[in-house]
Amino acid sequence: MNFSPIPLPSVLDQDLTPPDGDEVAFLGRGVMWAISPASGPTEFQTLLMRAVFEAMTSHGFDAASVSPIDAGQFAVGMARRNAAFRTRIVQIMILGALVLRPLPVEVAHRITDFASALSVDDGMLEVARNFAVGDLGLAAVDFDRNGYTSDWSPARTEALHATGLAEAWALTSNDDELASRWEALGDLPAGTLGRRVWEFYRARGFAFPGRPDSAPPLLAQHDWVHVLVDYGTKVESELEVFGFIARANDDPRGFSLLAMVVSLFETGYLAHGAGLFDAFPGQLSHEGTAVRVADAMRRGAMSHGLEHEPDVDFLGIDWFLLADRPVEVLREQFGIVDKSPAALTAGSVGPWDVGGISDYQYRTARAAADAAGLAYDTYGATP
Repeated sequence: MNFSPIPLPSVLDQDLTPPDGDEVAFLGRGVMWAISPASGPTEFQTLLMRAVFEAMTSHGFDAASVSPIDAGQFAVGMARRNAAFRTRIVQIMILGALVLRPLPVEVAHRITDFASALSVDDGMLEVARNFAVGDLGLAAVDFDRNGYTSDWSPARTEALHATGLAEAWALTSNDDELASRWEALGDLPAGTLGRRVWEFYRARGFAFPGRPDSAPPLLAQHDWVHVLVDYGTKVESELEVFGFIARANDDPRGFSLLAMVVSLFETGYLAHGAGLFDAFPGQLSHEGTAVRVADAMRRGAMSHGLEHEPDVDFLGIDWFLLADRPVEVLREQFGIVDKSPAALTAGSVGPWDVGGISDYQYRTARAAADAAGLAYDTYGATP
């Protein structure tokens, strides 16, 4: 490392203006150089980075041909950018690296150098370095040690209304009080968030939290987001939901949620995650999915808390307090913007649309309803 870290600017000296086209070209130059293997960036890295920058800044850049820039030079160019801005750029670098398998050691080290030059630390840097040397077990541990759940405590279970969760992604299959709370959502008026979440579960045959074979209560928090921000339940949509959640949260550790699902659903570096998900590689690189995830990140960045707080942890909300409010009202209150035309063209769908439910979910939910002698309703969703 032949450079000195560039200190963070003072509050009075920091530049808070959105990056213009020239700065985006400069940022893209640094990001692409940081993430490129010796043979140059892969086609998918180029596509993904272009999609992210265009969604987040409304400016494009020539991601396929960028000239090298070292970490020190790059940091000098970002001298007036604050810690939040610098951290987001480093996280984009990490995202661009995590789609590589194998992930070259030199790429992981180069991104670490860029982060050091920017006076930024991020827990997912250690994860990337572990992936690069093939220590996948330690990387899985680092997701919990350095990521979103690193400060997990019993107090955080209050919003989940679950008891006895010693670990963040712990399962609970014998909590009648919790299950009854979820099941009662079906009594709410049509169009409310809670009623729509109840329909979301019924259409897919999902067990309510607290019952056998249900999702961990923390993971179930993201199901409310599926409904609120209009994403289906195929794997591509799961990537969208976690892209939205990760970017909505200004705590840098929120990024680990997106890093986790990319490691599950693109490279397969993680065999399991979030207490329920199993690896299903190659999904982010499906045609159009990068554009959809980038747009979800944009939508997350533009959202805000109910009282117009600048950020919001969508996994930390007590959704039952909001369950009786109409979905459309909550979208406005949270500042949820529409999907972009590019994301819609790329195939982004909602939970009630064609393509909004997987074949497996449709088949198993219908079979369960038939076995119980119940009418089966997808509420519009088809595989």
